Amino acid sequence: MADIVDLANDYADEFLQRALEQRQRASASAVSASICVDCDEPIPQLRQEKVKGCQTCVSCQELRERRR
Repeated sequence: MADIVDLANDYADEFLQRALEQRQRASASAVSASICVDCDEPIPQLRQEKVKGCQTCVSCQELRERRR
């Protein structure tokens, strides 16, 4: 018999899975920028294709991630 902790854990797992699926669907249909929003340099076509919805070039994205 499942106790309340098991039920809560199952609910949390399901909630997380749905959130991840929703985010994946949203990012798959997102349009990538052709110009970086931080430095105004062109974003390479390969990055635009591989990282759906990207708004920054690789260099600026690395800077953003280091600041976190």
